[in-house]
Amino acid sequence: MKLRMSPRALCLAIMCLSWVGAPASAQSVTAGVESRAARSTTTLAVNGRASSTPSIAAEAAFVAVAWSAMLPGGGTDVFASVSRDSAATFGAPVRVNNVAGDARVNGEQPPRIVLARRATGDRTMHVIWTTRGKDGTKLVSARSDDDGRSFAPAATLPGSDAPGNRGWQNAVATAGGRVYAFWLDHRAMADHSMAAGHHEHGEDPARVKPPSEKPDGVAMAQLSKLYVGSLDGSVPAHAIAPGVCYCCKTAVARGPDGTIYAAWRHVYPGNVRDIAFTSSRDDGRTFAPPIRVSEDKWSLEGCPDDGPAMAVDREGRIHIAWPTLITDRTSGEPTVAVFYASSPDGRRFTPRAPVPTEGVAHHPQIVIDGDGAPVVAWDEGSQGLRRAVIARGSVGTDGEVVFRRTVLGDGPSAVYPVVATSGRAVIAAWTAVQPSPSVIRIQRIETRHGASPGGDR
Repeated sequence: MKLRMSPRALCLAIMCLSWVGAPASAQSVTAGVESRAARSTTTLAVNGRASSTPSIAAEAAFVAVAWSAMLPGGGTDVFASVSRDSAATFGAPVRVNNVAGDARVNGEQPPRIVLARRATGDRTMHVIWTTRGKDGTKLVSARSDDDGRSFAPAATLPGSDAPGNRGWQNAVATAGGRVYAFWLDHRAMADHSMAAGHHEHGEDPARVKPPSEKPDGVAMAQLSKLYVGSLDGSVPAHAIAPGVCYCCKTAVARGPDGTIYAAWRHVYPGNVRDIAFTSSRDDGRTFAPPIRVSEDKWSLEGCPDDGPAMAVDREGRIHIAWPTLITDRTSGEPTVAVFYASSPDGRRFTPRAPVPTEGVAHHPQIVIDGDGAPVVAWDEGSQGLRRAVIARGSVGTDGEVVFRRTVLGDGPSAVYPVVATSGRAVIAAWTAVQPSPSVIRIQRIETRHGASPGGDR
């Protein structure tokens, strides 16, 4: 399906769909539990700031959340908070970045948090975000060796401080504790004459000079590449694939045998922007030729700012969720929906299956619950507002995966949900836009074999 829209118009349209609120009046630091009907949510917030863009990681009952908090006058910092009781309670937020106001984040490129175990068994926590570099943007990371009580000064991710912009990062840890970052990189475009047509998020579009000629989206995409590198520099930063759709988040996961998987939105001939996938079986040094997850044939002159999500279960099966353009069966109008596919070995994926979304759906995430079932989260349009939804998959009598949905929280306007598994529970976090200033809500959803997390509302 084709949708033709200028990059600037597309960005404005997506901003309207995914805006997460502006800072306003002061609010005290919050890490308590509030009851909402039969559910309870935990609120994370920082005094006087708008909190947004969460990411989450969990290991048994230990749950860590990182997010950004913006001051009313500008300047964004990264914070983290930890729970040791499976998200029932959280400690006070701790600032992660040592350089005040240096974080450059958005919903598709939040500060990514990842937990790792060293060979000694000691747990480490790593947070990765984007900031200004010498000639563009760069990735930095900060490590905590005391379960989030404090963080070392941020260090530049080796090989990321290059000309041009980069970001939309994700991260995964190996069994031995090495952490890999994956990101989208524009260094090859830095000196290209058409680079002015691809501006950085947050930059005033009016200050970007339009190109003299209409750019070739497929050719330009060849200058955008997917990179990988280890935080310790032992695996130097290198490109995995050209032709990536810039501004869409990346997805990474590790299999039980140590295989590293990556997925991203790729630009195929005809400006088709479908999901691609690759794997590495030598600890991230080389990757297999990319394959296409699904031929959705979404032709778009611009970036949808909406990438895939991926998880691997204990049997090594790969599960991917992603958004794409479809025609609404009722109205006949184009809309965005979320789909799911899986693969036992990464060589071929099942035909796509619809996730039960309503309205215009965006920003999917996926996790495997304690029973081995895929759980997808996303946000969708509902009566002019965004709401966060979660759905648990189960195998039906015909062998197909069927999802049953639950709306998260009780407040209006929730965006960019993220999920992690903690024991038999799935922990969801999202940005609650209202009341202003925005805050991070967290909800624990109990799951059991053969049942969904709850019913639709």
